[in-house]
Amino acid sequence: MEAYKNAALTPAGRAQDLLARMTLREKVGQLTQRLYGFACYERQGAGLRLTEEFRREADYYGGIGALYGLYRADPWSKRDFDTGLEGALAPKARNMVQRYLIEHTRLGIPALMTTECPHGHQALNGYLLPVNLASAASWSPVLLEEAAKVCGQQLRDMGVDLALVSALDILRDPRWGRSEECFGEDPCLASAFAAAVVRGLRAGGVEVTAKHLCAQGETTGGVNASAARIGPRELREIHLPAVKACVEAGAASFMAAYNEIDGVYCHANPWLLRTLLREEYGFKGLVMSDGVAIDQLDAVTGDRTASGALALRSGVDLGLWDTAFGRLEEAVERGLVSRERVDEAAARVLELKFRRGLFDDPYIPEDDRWMGYTPTAYPQAARLTEESIVLLKNQDGLLPLDGKKPLRILLTGPNADDVYSQLGDYTPPVRPCRGITVRLGIEQWAQAHESPLEVSYRPGCGRFGEAADLMAEAEWGARDADVILVVLGGTSSRFDGGIFQSNGALADQESVRMDCGENVDAGRLRLPGGQLALLRRMKESGKPVVTVLIAGRPYEMEEVRRWSDAIFYCFYPGLTGGEALARLLFGEAAPSGRLPVSLPDHVGQLPVCYNYKGSYQGMRYCDGDRPQDTFGSGMGYSRVGWHLVKAPEGNGELDGLSVTFTVRNFGERSTCAVPQLYLHRAQGVVTSRKRALCAFSKAWLSPGEEKTLTLAVPRDALGQWDAGMEFVIPPGRIEWFLCDGGITFLEGAFTV
Repeated sequence: MEAYKNAALTPAGRAQDLLARMTLREKVGQLTQRLYGFACYERQGAGLRLTEEFRREADYYGGIGALYGLYRADPWSKRDFDTGLEGALAPKARNMVQRYLIEHTRLGIPALMTTECPHGHQALNGYLLPVNLASAASWSPVLLEEAAKVCGQQLRDMGVDLALVSALDILRDPRWGRSEECFGEDPCLASAFAAAVVRGLRAGGVEVTAKHLCAQGETTGGVNASAARIGPRELREIHLPAVKACVEAGAASFMAAYNEIDGVYCHANPWLLRTLLREEYGFKGLVMSDGVAIDQLDAVTGDRTASGALALRSGVDLGLWDTAFGRLEEAVERGLVSRERVDEAAARVLELKFRRGLFDDPYIPEDDRWMGYTPTAYPQAARLTEESIVLLKNQDGLLPLDGKKPLRILLTGPNADDVYSQLGDYTPPVRPCRGITVRLGIEQWAQAHESPLEVSYRPGCGRFGEAADLMAEAEWGARDADVILVVLGGTSSRFDGGIFQSNGALADQESVRMDCGENVDAGRLRLPGGQLALLRRMKESGKPVVTVLIAGRPYEMEEVRRWSDAIFYCFYPGLTGGEALARLLFGEAAPSGRLPVSLPDHVGQLPVCYNYKGSYQGMRYCDGDRPQDTFGSGMGYSRVGWHLVKAPEGNGELDGLSVTFTVRNFGERSTCAVPQLYLHRAQGVVTSRKRALCAFSKAWLSPGEEKTLTLAVPRDALGQWDAGMEFVIPPGRIEWFLCDGGITFLEGAFTV
């Protein structure tokens, strides 16, 4: 028996034995991921057939390294409930792919199955989560880890090997259309959530490709895939902590980002992909390209074959949809890249396949067990959604509303009854029965509680335009209302049609009605269409106005605050968003979300990230000051008191530093404290940030309950990257601040 077929040997040993038996073309085939998986099959009623495109690719290269998106369903893939994979057809399609590769190629090497999982599985009946920006607003990595584990279990049951997960992007400019994919503006918070999603998916049984490496969220002017014009210190302080966290959490793969950093494309950056990732961070897995990104290196090389060689030399192991990696045979023959580098990359791909057991157990049961992962059967996503909604304003204690008394509510706004406005980009089609809009959530809550509520629904305006008749209907409805609930915001939904690029991003921003999502970058952050006009008219009615913003990015808040008595901010909350909002609105649940990103009063304040350098006064203009809704803001329905028990002493010590304190609920309702510990280096060797989050937690408190909590100061939070880019912990004074909801409750200083 050939050694690579011996399951008793190590994956690395088996990979090396198989590699020695392969031709150069077969090795190159293992580095390609050229095919769109959803184009590899055709539905024939209840049956399936593999396409000629798939067969030609497998035959030419003697196999396929990986197959992307077999289960993907959305307008770009043109897969829906009539044309896509549902029920037992999904595992059947996967097994057909593997069987063809095993039975019709010389060495019978199965393919890795990769799939999009930016906020749950982008497949028909996929287990969906709130978008990353919403998950981070929960300030509970534990909840995300639990929900991600459910995703991992579904992916495992579908035979997926690698989940492609947005985990590395840091939101530094809210004009960027992919803001929703970030875990916020802060590296400490984002790193905690990045590690949590990796751990959760792996616990469920699937490996993770963390993307995007690196600094894609920096942008130039908020434009997608634009240059990150930053130096190595900003890269280290802001963008790399999440990368290191994912390495430590066990990510099997990283996806390089489209952007350049100081003139060097990430796909052509050996310092980033080899020196930092492998030598410094100790990463042993494989590096994948982003969609057609290697071909885009032609802007540097002017030669498609040379582009493939450049990416491979720089540290990319596995392509995605590009044509450049398909030419690596020619690149070797031209001396542009060595055979040894091809072997190194192919060995990584093969080793992962052996680790996944694809050679020993290549097929999965052809049943529909994977469809059982519903929000009802697995409520982890719903709990995450409920804790992700942020209460930003509650004037005169308007909320919660008393749903046990007769109350006439006017429900208005374009996002009040549209489930796709709650789901974000990279979303599959969903059946109408699966999603709970705000309108449905309130109606179901009233029915379940036998409430005397009277809810009147008037859209008021379109999402992107004004309609005098809709506005008039809303104004008429406001006359009889006791409270007005205005549900505003945007959408990343592609389901109204659109033209897409070869990498799935929107090609023509005029072709579809979206204001967020990949390639939907905005120069303005005002609510679109006639939404602000609707809000102003509702406020002018004299009735109390509760505003709900459902969004994928921060919007300008100056006018929203002015015309609202209460505000909930909901980053795309997912399928159960309406149910969660209803529970919060009527006090059945307590608000516990906090902003993971600062919200500008107006776009002229950008950048509004809270952690600016202390070398200048951030956001000090002659015609305005800092925005009110900054990172960490949010409130509940009760008042919490804080008391210091033990401050960090320092005195030259670097380890064991912590802040111990008590929090007490002085109200009559349950509430949540979200203590956030920030540091500022008053003495050091380079400029420090005005404040930088270093630790946080979340504590639920019953009425009258008091808890004693401790937040440890991580050793790395004490350090700086000095003028020579060496990490040091210089002696000096460090100020600390204990905050919640944007308010500082306790503060002090210590020396190290």
